[in-house]
Amino acid sequence: MERDIFSNISPLDTRYYKSNRELMDTLSIYFSENSVIRYEAVVEAAIVIVMEKYGLAPEGSAEQIRKACKEIPPEEVYEEEEKTRHNIRALVNVMQRYVDEEVAPYIHLSATSEDITGTAGALRMRDGFYKVVIPKAVELMEVLLDIADREAGTVQIGRTHGQHAVPITVGYLFSGYADRFGERLLKLSEAVKDLKGKMSGAVGAYNASSLLFNDPRKFEEDVLARLNLKPARFSSQIIEPEYILDLIHAVVSAFGVLAQVSDDMRNLQRSEIGEFGERFEKGQVGSSTMPHKRNPWNFEHVKSMWKEFTPRILTRYYDQISEHQRDLTNSASSRFIVEIVTAFTLSIDRLTKQLKKIVVDYQKLNENLSLSGGMFLAEPLYILLASKGVKNAHELVKEITQRAEKEGLSIFDLIREDSNFNKIVSLDAWKNLEKNPANYTGKSKERAQEISKIWKHKIAEIKKDCEGYREALEILH
Repeated sequence: MERDIFSNISPLDTRYYKSNRELMDTLSIYFSENSVIRYEAVVEAAIVIVMEKYGLAPEGSAEQIRKACKEIPPEEVYEEEEKTRHNIRALVNVMQRYVDEEVAPYIHLSATSEDITGTAGALRMRDGFYKVVIPKAVELMEVLLDIADREAGTVQIGRTHGQHAVPITVGYLFSGYADRFGERLLKLSEAVKDLKGKMSGAVGAYNASSLLFNDPRKFEEDVLARLNLKPARFSSQIIEPEYILDLIHAVVSAFGVLAQVSDDMRNLQRSEIGEFGERFEKGQVGSSTMPHKRNPWNFEHVKSMWKEFTPRILTRYYDQISEHQRDLTNSASSRFIVEIVTAFTLSIDRLTKQLKKIVVDYQKLNENLSLSGGMFLAEPLYILLASKGVKNAHELVKEITQRAEKEGLSIFDLIREDSNFNKIVSLDAWKNLEKNPANYTGKSKERAQEISKIWKHKIAEIKKDCEGYREALEILH
Protein backbone atom coordinates (compact mmCIF):
# COMPACT_ATOMS: atom_id res chain seq x y z
CA MET A 1 0.00 0.00 0.00
CA GLU A 2 1.31 3.46 -0.90
CA ARG A 3 2.18 5.57 2.11
CA ASP A 4 -0.16 8.46 2.83
CA ILE A 5 1.95 11.60 2.33
CA PHE A 6 0.39 13.12 5.44
CA SER A 7 2.11 10.38 7.43
CA ASN A 8 5.48 11.77 6.35
CA ILE A 9 7.46 13.77 8.88
CA SER A 10 9.25 16.35 6.76
CA PRO A 11 7.10 19.31 5.61
CA LEU A 12 8.95 19.05 2.30
CA ASP A 13 7.29 15.69 1.70
CA THR A 14 3.83 16.72 2.87
CA ARG A 15 2.88 20.40 2.81
CA TYR A 16 5.29 21.50 0.11
CA TYR A 17 4.91 18.34 -1.94
CA LYS A 18 1.18 18.92 -2.00
CA SER A 19 1.53 22.56 -3.02
CA ASN A 20 3.96 21.85 -5.88
CA ARG A 21 3.56 18.20 -6.78
CA GLU A 22 4.94 18.41 -10.34
CA LEU A 23 8.20 20.08 -9.31
CA MET A 24 8.67 17.80 -6.31
CA ASP A 25 8.16 14.71 -8.48
CA THR A 26 10.79 16.02 -10.89
CA LEU A 27 13.25 16.75 -8.07
CA SER A 28 12.58 13.27 -6.73
CA ILE A 29 14.18 11.76 -9.83
CA TYR A 30 17.52 13.10 -8.63
CA PHE A 31 17.26 13.70 -4.89
CA SER A 32 15.06 10.92 -3.46
CA GLU A 33 16.17 7.67 -1.82
CA ASN A 34 15.09 5.87 -4.99
CA SER A 35 17.55 8.02 -6.91
CA VAL A 36 20.33 7.02 -4.51
CA ILE A 37 19.91 3.38 -5.46
CA ARG A 38 19.52 4.12 -9.17
CA TYR A 39 22.62 6.27 -9.39
CA GLU A 40 24.76 3.96 -7.30
CA ALA A 41 23.73 1.11 -9.58
CA VAL A 42 24.74 3.20 -12.58
CA VAL A 43 28.22 3.72 -11.13
CA GLU A 44 28.57 0.00 -10.43
CA ALA A 45 27.48 -0.68 -14.00
CA ALA A 46 30.08 1.69 -15.43
CA ILE A 47 32.81 -0.34 -13.73
CA VAL A 48 31.68 -3.58 -15.38
CA ILE A 49 31.21 -1.92 -18.78
CA VAL A 50 34.80 -0.64 -18.76
CA MET A 51 36.12 -3.96 -17.46
CA GLU A 52 34.54 -5.70 -20.45
CA LYS A 53 36.14 -3.11 -22.71
CA TYR A 54 39.49 -3.91 -21.10
CA GLY A 55 38.91 -7.63 -21.69
CA LEU A 56 38.63 -8.46 -18.00
CA ALA A 57 34.87 -9.02 -17.64
CA PRO A 58 33.20 -11.58 -19.95
CA GLU A 59 31.78 -10.54 -23.30
CA GLY A 60 28.18 -9.43 -22.94
CA SER A 61 28.67 -8.11 -19.40
CA ALA A 62 27.78 -4.56 -20.43
CA GLU A 63 24.43 -5.60 -21.86
CA GLN A 64 23.56 -7.57 -18.72
CA ILE A 65 24.58 -4.86 -16.30
CA ARG A 66 22.63 -2.20 -18.17
CA LYS A 67 19.55 -4.40 -17.98
CA ALA A 68 20.12 -5.02 -14.27
CA CYS A 69 20.23 -1.28 -13.62
CA LYS A 70 16.75 -0.94 -15.07
CA GLU A 71 15.28 -3.94 -13.27
CA ILE A 72 16.50 -3.91 -9.69
CA PRO A 73 13.83 -2.58 -7.30
CA PRO A 74 15.15 -0.21 -4.61
CA GLU A 75 12.94 -2.01 -2.09
CA GLU A 76 14.94 -5.19 -2.59
CA VAL A 77 18.18 -3.34 -1.90
CA TYR A 78 16.80 -1.90 1.33
CA GLU A 79 15.60 -5.34 2.41
CA GLU A 80 19.05 -6.75 1.72
CA GLU A 81 20.60 -3.95 3.76
CA GLU A 82 18.62 -5.16 6.78
CA LYS A 83 20.76 -8.32 6.55
CA THR A 84 24.13 -6.88 5.54
CA ARG A 85 23.94 -3.67 7.59
CA HIS A 86 25.88 -2.16 4.71
CA ASN A 87 24.21 -0.19 1.92
CA ILE A 88 26.68 -0.80 -0.91
CA ARG A 89 27.23 -4.47 -0.12
CA ALA A 90 23.46 -4.82 -0.20
CA LEU A 91 23.33 -3.15 -3.62
CA VAL A 92 26.08 -5.41 -4.95
CA ASN A 93 24.38 -8.55 -3.65
CA VAL A 94 21.11 -7.58 -5.31
CA MET A 95 22.72 -6.60 -8.62
CA GLN A 96 24.51 -9.94 -8.74
CA ARG A 97 21.13 -11.70 -8.71
CA TYR A 98 20.18 -9.96 -11.95
CA VAL A 99 23.21 -11.05 -13.99
CA ASP A 100 24.79 -14.38 -14.92
CA GLU A 101 27.19 -16.06 -12.51
CA GLU A 102 30.08 -15.30 -14.89
CA VAL A 103 29.36 -11.57 -14.72
CA ALA A 104 28.50 -11.26 -11.01
CA PRO A 105 32.11 -11.28 -9.65
CA TYR A 106 32.97 -8.13 -11.62
CA ILE A 107 30.34 -5.97 -9.95
CA HIS A 108 32.16 -3.66 -7.52
CA LEU A 109 35.51 -5.29 -8.31
CA SER A 110 38.41 -3.04 -7.12
CA ALA A 111 35.99 -0.40 -5.78
CA THR A 112 35.34 0.77 -2.25
CA SER A 113 31.95 1.96 -1.03
CA GLU A 114 32.85 5.61 -1.30
CA ASP A 115 33.87 5.17 -4.92
CA ILE A 116 30.22 4.38 -5.49
CA THR A 117 28.43 6.68 -3.05
CA GLY A 118 30.67 9.70 -3.61
CA THR A 119 30.54 9.41 -7.39
CA ALA A 120 26.80 8.74 -7.39
CA GLY A 121 26.27 11.76 -5.14
CA ALA A 122 28.18 14.00 -7.55
CA LEU A 123 26.15 12.62 -10.47
CA ARG A 124 22.83 13.16 -8.74
CA MET A 125 23.72 16.75 -7.93
CA ARG A 126 25.06 17.43 -11.39
CA ASP A 127 22.06 15.93 -13.18
CA GLY A 128 19.54 17.52 -10.82
CA PHE A 129 21.07 20.96 -11.23
CA TYR A 130 21.36 20.78 -15.00
CA LYS A 131 17.90 19.32 -15.47
CA VAL A 132 15.89 21.20 -12.85
CA VAL A 133 17.61 23.71 -10.55
CA ILE A 134 19.53 25.80 -13.09
CA PRO A 135 16.62 25.96 -15.59
CA LYS A 136 14.38 27.17 -12.75
CA ALA A 137 16.98 29.78 -11.80
CA VAL A 138 17.20 30.92 -15.43
CA GLU A 139 13.41 31.31 -15.51
CA LEU A 140 13.58 33.57 -12.45
CA MET A 141 16.35 35.61 -14.10
CA GLU A 142 14.18 36.09 -17.17
CA VAL A 143 11.31 37.38 -15.05
CA LEU A 144 13.60 39.81 -13.20
CA LEU A 145 15.03 41.07 -16.48
CA ASP A 146 11.59 41.43 -18.00
CA ILE A 147 10.54 43.70 -15.14
CA ALA A 148 13.82 45.59 -15.35
CA ASP A 149 13.22 46.29 -19.04
CA ARG A 150 9.53 47.07 -18.69
CA GLU A 151 9.98 49.46 -15.77
CA ALA A 152 13.39 50.85 -16.73
CA GLY A 153 12.04 54.41 -16.78
CA THR A 154 9.44 54.13 -13.99
CA VAL A 155 10.56 56.58 -11.31
CA GLN A 156 10.64 55.41 -7.70
CA ILE A 157 11.99 57.08 -4.60
CA GLY A 158 15.23 55.45 -3.52
CA ARG A 159 15.55 54.45 0.12
CA THR A 160 18.46 54.09 2.49
CA HIS A 161 18.13 53.28 6.21
CA GLY A 162 14.36 53.17 5.71
CA GLN A 163 14.37 56.84 4.70
CA HIS A 164 13.69 58.54 1.39
CA ALA A 165 16.97 59.17 -0.41
CA VAL A 166 17.09 60.21 -4.08
CA PRO A 167 15.04 58.79 -6.97
CA ILE A 168 15.90 55.67 -8.93
CA THR A 169 13.67 53.65 -11.24
CA VAL A 170 11.80 50.41 -10.60
CA GLY A 171 13.75 48.88 -13.47
CA TYR A 172 17.02 49.81 -11.83
CA LEU A 173 15.91 48.15 -8.59
CA PHE A 174 15.12 44.92 -10.42
CA SER A 175 18.29 45.01 -12.49
CA GLY A 176 20.13 44.94 -9.17
CA TYR A 177 18.28 41.81 -8.13
CA ALA A 178 19.05 40.24 -11.50
CA ASP A 179 22.73 41.12 -11.27
CA ARG A 180 23.09 39.71 -7.77
CA PHE A 181 21.21 36.51 -8.50
CA GLY A 182 22.92 36.16 -11.87
CA GLU A 183 26.35 36.24 -10.27
CA ARG A 184 25.23 33.52 -7.86
CA LEU A 185 23.89 31.52 -10.79
CA LEU A 186 27.30 31.68 -12.44
CA LYS A 187 28.89 30.41 -9.22
CA LEU A 188 26.35 27.59 -9.14
CA SER A 189 27.12 26.65 -12.72
CA GLU A 190 30.86 26.69 -12.06
CA ALA A 191 30.50 24.54 -8.95
CA VAL A 192 28.33 22.01 -10.80
CA LYS A 193 30.87 21.76 -13.61
CA ASP A 194 33.61 21.20 -11.04
CA LEU A 195 31.99 18.24 -9.28
CA LYS A 196 34.28 15.21 -9.29
CA GLY A 197 34.07 11.45 -8.89
CA LYS A 198 36.51 8.75 -7.83
CA MET A 199 37.35 5.13 -8.55
CA SER A 200 40.57 4.89 -6.59
CA GLY A 201 39.82 2.37 -3.89
CA ALA A 202 39.84 2.11 -0.12
CA VAL A 203 42.39 4.82 0.64
CA GLY A 204 42.43 6.55 -2.73
CA ALA A 205 45.84 5.17 -3.74
CA TYR A 206 44.62 2.61 -6.31
CA ASN A 207 45.81 -0.32 -4.19
CA ALA A 208 43.18 -2.79 -5.45
CA SER A 209 42.94 -1.60 -9.04
CA SER A 210 46.75 -1.72 -9.32
CA LEU A 211 46.44 -5.51 -9.08
CA LEU A 212 44.25 -5.54 -12.20
CA PHE A 213 45.50 -2.70 -14.40
CA ASN A 214 48.88 -1.34 -15.37
CA ASP A 215 47.43 2.16 -15.32
CA PRO A 216 44.71 2.27 -12.64
CA ARG A 217 44.39 6.02 -13.01
CA LYS A 218 43.45 5.52 -16.65
CA PHE A 219 40.89 2.92 -15.58
CA GLU A 220 39.38 5.47 -13.16
CA GLU A 221 39.25 8.10 -15.89
CA ASP A 222 37.58 5.67 -18.30
CA VAL A 223 34.92 4.61 -15.78
CA LEU A 224 34.07 8.20 -14.91
CA ALA A 225 34.14 9.22 -18.58
CA ARG A 226 31.28 6.76 -19.12
CA LEU A 227 29.36 9.01 -16.73
CA ASN A 228 30.59 12.30 -18.16
CA LEU A 229 32.54 13.00 -14.99
CA LYS A 230 36.20 13.61 -14.18
CA PRO A 231 38.22 12.28 -11.24
CA ALA A 232 39.57 14.51 -8.52
CA ARG A 233 43.33 15.00 -8.66
CA PHE A 234 43.58 13.51 -5.18
CA SER A 235 41.27 11.41 -3.05
CA SER A 236 41.54 9.50 0.17
CA GLN A 237 38.71 7.05 0.73
CA ILE A 238 36.45 10.01 0.01
CA ILE A 239 36.32 12.65 -2.69
CA GLU A 240 37.69 15.97 -1.48
CA PRO A 241 34.68 17.53 0.29
CA GLU A 242 35.32 21.04 -0.99
CA TYR A 243 33.68 20.32 -4.36
CA ILE A 244 30.23 19.73 -2.86
CA LEU A 245 30.86 22.43 -0.24
CA ASP A 246 31.44 25.01 -3.00
CA LEU A 247 28.17 24.00 -4.62
CA ILE A 248 26.11 24.28 -1.44
CA HIS A 249 27.82 27.55 -0.54
CA ALA A 250 26.70 28.89 -3.92
CA VAL A 251 23.17 27.62 -3.22
CA VAL A 252 23.01 29.29 0.17
CA SER A 253 24.37 32.63 -1.05
CA ALA A 254 21.88 32.54 -3.95
CA PHE A 255 19.15 31.72 -1.44
CA GLY A 256 20.08 34.94 0.35
CA VAL A 257 19.32 36.94 -2.79
CA LEU A 258 15.90 35.28 -2.99
CA ALA A 259 15.30 36.34 0.61
CA GLN A 260 16.38 39.91 -0.18
CA VAL A 261 13.98 40.20 -3.11
CA SER A 262 11.19 38.69 -1.06
CA ASP A 263 11.81 40.97 1.91
CA ASP A 264 11.81 44.05 -0.33
CA MET A 265 8.63 43.00 -2.13
CA ARG A 266 6.95 42.36 1.20
CA ASN A 267 7.93 45.76 2.57
CA LEU A 268 7.04 47.66 -0.60
CA GLN A 269 3.53 46.22 -0.28
CA ARG A 270 3.05 47.73 3.18
CA SER A 271 -0.15 49.77 3.45
CA GLU A 272 1.82 52.96 4.08
CA ILE A 273 4.08 52.34 1.05
CA GLY A 274 1.91 50.37 -1.38
CA GLU A 275 4.14 50.66 -4.44
CA PHE A 276 3.58 47.03 -5.40
CA GLY A 277 0.74 44.57 -5.11
CA GLU A 278 -0.11 40.99 -6.03
CA ARG A 279 -2.90 39.73 -8.20
CA PHE A 280 -4.87 37.41 -5.95
CA GLU A 281 -6.08 34.07 -7.24
CA LYS A 282 -9.78 33.28 -7.26
CA GLY A 283 -10.76 32.03 -3.81
CA GLN A 284 -7.52 33.23 -2.15
CA VAL A 285 -7.87 34.56 1.40
CA GLY A 286 -5.54 37.10 2.99
CA SER A 287 -6.64 36.80 6.61
CA SER A 288 -8.80 34.38 8.56
CA THR A 289 -10.64 37.24 10.27
CA MET A 290 -10.04 40.35 8.13
CA PRO A 291 -11.52 39.80 4.66
CA HIS A 292 -10.03 43.00 3.23
CA LYS A 293 -6.39 41.97 3.75
CA ARG A 294 -4.00 40.80 1.05
CA ASN A 295 -1.04 39.45 2.94
CA PRO A 296 2.18 38.99 0.91
CA TRP A 297 2.59 35.54 2.42
CA ASN A 298 4.35 33.96 -0.55
CA PHE A 299 7.22 36.42 -0.26
CA GLU A 300 7.25 35.85 3.49
CA HIS A 301 7.37 32.12 2.84
CA VAL A 302 10.54 32.40 0.74
CA LYS A 303 12.27 34.38 3.47
CA SER A 304 11.12 31.85 6.05
CA MET A 305 12.56 28.97 4.01
CA TRP A 306 15.83 30.87 3.73
CA LYS A 307 15.92 31.27 7.52
CA GLU A 308 15.44 27.54 7.98
CA PHE A 309 17.96 26.23 5.47
CA THR A 310 20.74 28.83 5.44
CA PRO A 311 22.12 27.80 8.86
CA ARG A 312 22.64 24.30 7.50
CA ILE A 313 25.69 25.55 5.63
CA LEU A 314 27.51 25.19 8.95
CA THR A 315 27.01 21.43 8.78
CA ARG A 316 28.58 21.39 5.34
CA TYR A 317 31.65 23.08 6.79
CA TYR A 318 31.71 20.54 9.61
CA ASP A 319 31.62 17.81 6.96
CA GLN A 320 34.98 19.01 5.63
CA ILE A 321 36.62 17.24 8.55
CA SER A 322 37.06 13.48 8.40
CA GLU A 323 39.46 11.67 10.71
CA HIS A 324 42.25 9.59 9.19
CA GLN A 325 41.08 9.87 5.59
CA ARG A 326 37.50 8.89 6.42
CA ASP A 327 35.02 8.37 9.22
CA LEU A 328 31.23 8.15 9.34
CA THR A 329 30.52 11.41 11.15
CA ASN A 330 29.21 12.90 7.92
CA SER A 331 27.26 9.82 6.86
CA ALA A 332 23.92 10.95 8.28
CA SER A 333 24.44 14.69 7.90
CA SER A 334 25.30 14.51 4.21
CA ARG A 335 21.98 12.84 3.46
CA PHE A 336 20.21 16.12 4.22
CA ILE A 337 22.04 18.11 1.54
CA VAL A 338 19.19 17.32 -0.84
CA GLU A 339 16.76 19.14 1.47
CA ILE A 340 18.71 22.37 1.08
CA VAL A 341 18.65 22.05 -2.69
CA THR A 342 14.96 21.10 -2.71
CA ALA A 343 13.94 24.05 -0.51
CA PHE A 344 16.04 26.37 -2.66
CA THR A 345 14.40 25.15 -5.87
CA LEU A 346 10.91 25.36 -4.42
CA SER A 347 11.66 28.92 -3.32
CA ILE A 348 12.93 29.89 -6.77
CA ASP A 349 9.76 28.54 -8.30
CA ARG A 350 7.49 30.29 -5.78
CA LEU A 351 9.28 33.63 -6.16
CA THR A 352 9.13 33.36 -9.95
CA LYS A 353 5.38 32.76 -9.88
CA GLN A 354 4.78 35.70 -7.52
CA LEU A 355 6.91 38.13 -9.51
CA LYS A 356 4.96 37.20 -12.63
CA LYS A 357 1.86 38.41 -10.76
CA ILE A 358 3.41 41.56 -9.26
CA VAL A 359 1.56 44.79 -10.03
CA VAL A 360 3.21 48.22 -9.98
CA ASP A 361 1.08 51.00 -8.49
CA TYR A 362 2.22 53.99 -10.53
CA GLN A 363 -0.01 56.43 -8.65
CA LYS A 364 1.44 55.36 -5.32
CA LEU A 365 4.96 55.68 -6.70
CA ASN A 366 4.24 59.31 -7.62
CA GLU A 367 2.61 60.02 -4.28
CA ASN A 368 5.57 58.64 -2.36
CA LEU A 369 7.96 60.56 -4.58
CA SER A 370 6.12 63.77 -3.69
CA LEU A 371 5.92 63.11 0.06
CA SER A 372 9.08 65.05 0.89
CA GLY A 373 8.16 68.03 -1.27
CA GLY A 374 11.27 67.65 -3.39
CA MET A 375 13.64 67.49 -0.43
CA PHE A 376 15.67 64.84 -2.27
CA LEU A 377 16.87 67.72 -4.46
CA ALA A 378 19.14 68.69 -1.59
CA GLU A 379 21.80 66.45 -3.11
CA PRO A 380 21.92 68.01 -6.60
CA LEU A 381 21.55 71.43 -5.01
CA TYR A 382 24.63 70.81 -2.86
CA ILE A 383 26.60 69.27 -5.73
CA LEU A 384 25.88 72.13 -8.14
CA LEU A 385 26.64 74.75 -5.50
CA ALA A 386 29.94 73.13 -4.51
CA SER A 387 30.89 72.78 -8.18
CA LYS A 388 30.67 76.59 -8.41
CA GLY A 389 33.25 76.97 -5.68
CA VAL A 390 30.97 77.54 -2.66
CA LYS A 391 32.95 76.14 0.28
CA ASN A 392 30.11 75.76 2.78
CA ALA A 393 27.62 74.41 0.22
CA HIS A 394 26.62 71.40 2.31
CA GLU A 395 25.79 73.53 5.35
CA LEU A 396 23.83 76.08 3.30
CA VAL A 397 21.69 73.36 1.73
CA LYS A 398 21.10 71.69 5.08
CA GLU A 399 19.89 74.96 6.59
CA ILE A 400 17.51 75.76 3.74
CA THR A 401 15.99 72.28 3.65
CA GLN A 402 15.49 72.31 7.41
CA ARG A 403 13.75 75.65 7.15
CA ALA A 404 11.53 74.40 4.33
CA GLU A 405 10.53 71.37 6.42
CA LYS A 406 9.95 73.37 9.61
CA GLU A 407 7.93 76.17 8.01
CA GLY A 408 6.22 74.09 5.34
CA LEU A 409 7.63 76.23 2.57
CA SER A 410 8.70 75.35 -0.96
CA ILE A 411 12.39 74.70 -1.26
CA PHE A 412 12.27 76.26 -4.73
CA ASP A 413 10.83 79.54 -3.40
CA LEU A 414 13.43 79.71 -0.64
CA ILE A 415 16.28 79.16 -3.10
CA ARG A 416 15.09 81.96 -5.36
CA GLU A 417 14.94 84.30 -2.37
CA ASP A 418 18.40 83.38 -1.01
CA SER A 419 21.35 85.16 -2.64
CA ASN A 420 23.66 82.27 -1.66
CA PHE A 421 22.10 80.28 -4.48
CA ASN A 422 22.32 82.90 -7.22
CA LYS A 423 25.13 80.99 -8.92
CA ILE A 424 22.96 77.97 -9.76
CA VAL A 425 19.33 79.07 -10.20
CA SER A 426 20.01 79.98 -13.81
CA LEU A 427 21.78 76.72 -14.64
CA ASP A 428 19.97 74.45 -17.10
CA ALA A 429 20.61 71.47 -14.83
CA TRP A 430 18.77 73.14 -11.96
CA LYS A 431 15.99 74.52 -14.14
CA ASN A 432 15.36 70.99 -15.44
CA LEU A 433 15.07 69.63 -11.91
CA GLU A 434 12.89 72.52 -10.76
CA LYS A 435 10.57 71.87 -13.68
CA ASN A 436 10.37 68.14 -12.89
CA PRO A 437 12.14 66.83 -9.77
CA ALA A 438 11.46 63.28 -10.97
CA ASN A 439 14.13 63.82 -13.65
CA TYR A 440 16.77 63.34 -10.98
CA THR A 441 17.29 59.63 -11.55
CA GLY A 442 20.88 59.74 -12.75
CA LYS A 443 21.53 56.86 -15.13
CA SER A 444 18.99 54.51 -13.53
CA LYS A 445 17.15 53.81 -16.77
CA GLU A 446 20.27 53.37 -18.87
CA ARG A 447 21.99 51.15 -16.30
CA ALA A 448 18.90 48.98 -15.94
CA GLN A 449 18.86 48.43 -19.69
CA GLU A 450 22.61 47.80 -19.88
CA ILE A 451 22.57 45.30 -17.03
CA SER A 452 19.60 43.54 -18.59
CA LYS A 453 21.40 43.24 -21.91
CA ILE A 454 24.51 41.79 -20.26
CA TRP A 455 22.57 39.12 -18.40
CA LYS A 456 20.43 38.13 -21.34
CA HIS A 457 23.63 37.19 -23.12
CA LYS A 458 25.00 35.32 -20.11
CA ILE A 459 21.87 33.30 -19.42
CA ALA A 460 21.74 32.33 -23.09
CA GLU A 461 25.13 30.68 -22.56
CA ILE A 462 23.91 28.94 -19.41
CA LYS A 463 20.89 27.65 -21.32
CA LYS A 464 23.21 26.17 -23.95
CA ASP A 465 25.11 24.31 -21.24
CA CYS A 466 21.88 22.80 -19.95
CA GLU A 467 20.48 21.96 -23.37
CA GLY A 468 23.70 20.33 -24.56
CA TYR A 469 24.03 18.20 -21.46
CA ARG A 470 23.22 14.50 -21.20
CA GLU A 471 22.57 12.99 -17.78
CA ALA A 472 24.27 9.85 -16.47
CA LEU A 473 21.27 7.52 -16.80
CA GLU A 474 20.82 8.54 -20.43
CA ILE A 475 24.51 8.09 -21.22
CA LEU A 476 24.67 4.62 -19.69
CA HIS A 477 21.50 3.32 -21.31
